[in-house]
Amino acid sequence: MTRIEPRAGRREWIGLAVLALPALLASMDLSVLFMAAPWLAADLEPTGPQLLWIMDAYGFLMAGLLLPMGALGDRIGRRRLLLAGAAAFGATSVLAAYAPTAELLVLARALLGIGGATLAPSTLALLHGMFADAGQRRVAIGVWTGAFTGGIAFGPIVGGLLLEHFWWGSVFLVNVPVMVLLLVLGPVLLPESRAGDGGRFDVTGALLSVAAVLLVVHGVKELVHGAGGGWPAAVAGLALGAVFVRRQLRLPDPLVDVRLFRDGAFSAAFGGYVVMIAGSAGLGYLAVQYLQLVLELRPFPAALWQLPTVVATGAGIALSTTAVRWVRPARLAAAALLVAAVGFLLVARVGVDTAPAAMIASYSVVTLGTGMLVPLAIDLIVGAAPPHRAGLSEAGSELGGALGIAALGSVAGAVYRSRFAPDALPAGAAETVGGAIDAARTLPEADTLVADAQRAFTAGFTTAATVTAALLALTAATVTVRLRGT
Repeated sequence: MTRIEPRAGRREWIGLAVLALPALLASMDLSVLFMAAPWLAADLEPTGPQLLWIMDAYGFLMAGLLLPMGALGDRIGRRRLLLAGAAAFGATSVLAAYAPTAELLVLARALLGIGGATLAPSTLALLHGMFADAGQRRVAIGVWTGAFTGGIAFGPIVGGLLLEHFWWGSVFLVNVPVMVLLLVLGPVLLPESRAGDGGRFDVTGALLSVAAVLLVVHGVKELVHGAGGGWPAAVAGLALGAVFVRRQLRLPDPLVDVRLFRDGAFSAAFGGYVVMIAGSAGLGYLAVQYLQLVLELRPFPAALWQLPTVVATGAGIALSTTAVRWVRPARLAAAALLVAAVGFLLVARVGVDTAPAAMIASYSVVTLGTGMLVPLAIDLIVGAAPPHRAGLSEAGSELGGALGIAALGSVAGAVYRSRFAPDALPAGAAETVGGAIDAARTLPEADTLVADAQRAFTAGFTTAATVTAALLALTAATVTVRLRGT
């Protein structure tokens, strides 16, 4: 006789709303600082690499710890881990909001990443227990996925609205009331759950993976910045990455089943997903600065200009989920990557006097392609991975976002610094375009210096867009071959 699973009631659906909010904030914190970058650069005067670490330390720590935190929740209880992470996330948000130096803000962002890594896997695992009926569970996971993936798109919009009325630290304080709400309602609405056999928690593997990623990224940033210490850090990171892979191959219950990447369809879907998210996030980071510092828009208008990109993402998702009934995944994924590549080529044509509408129209072509690829890639990743490894898609999203900010930000920064090194500005003031413009406005030759800084930043922005277009086209060719039999 077929077993009828109990259906969720009002309590579970209210619990879903409680769980969707931290999922939204966990991903939104990757991009909410985009709008605040010029303001905190002028206030804290970070170096170029420090500004990039402020932007992406959160994403790298969160991506590296999503799967380990999921395994930890299996052992100690998902609700317990969620509530502990919520308390840490709220407290660290206050620390970040009032950070007096760039170094302390980097540390606070890293701690936020650790807290954020407890939120996403715990909320998703709790949903599986709260919604036993398969149909209701699909709806609940769809709501959760929409909140988690939508956070990256809505981050700059929320940041712009807050910056119009408050200081840059306010983009962190918005987290606090949501975490307080979760701490109050969580024990009442959310059931505790554990895995029957959580498996061994590989602390060494978790530390190796995070250290490898951070060292490689630090090395690349230093190399692009012209510092001599980049090579040792990058090589050390690659060596730790090799040790991590060998360790995962030997463990009976690895954090990441690297054997999955031997499957051509899985590796193509995951790789294409990471590259696409990297391009979108990196473009978002640079585009927001372009709107504010080159086109000189206030935060609120700049935030409103982001709305068409969100609409284009939704249109891409709708198009992909409809077209996949008739179009083979290889062709659809390649088309999505090529659409985004065309968008990047259009972005590469912008100048210091481009109209905001033209810039956003080009940007929206990129997000249309992103929306087309994301649901297809997530479906392939989740379908190939075992249930307790489903967090790979979220890890790929956070890793791609952080990589995009680091890589495109480094390329744009290198071009900017090669074209703008004025003697009139104080030492270090020209490290970032926001700091340079803020310092230049106090000098007699302000108009000339500001115009030169804007042209240099635009050159870096368009160079990064051109490089990404080429990478997406290459990825499209690879995905077409690897997904051919899917």
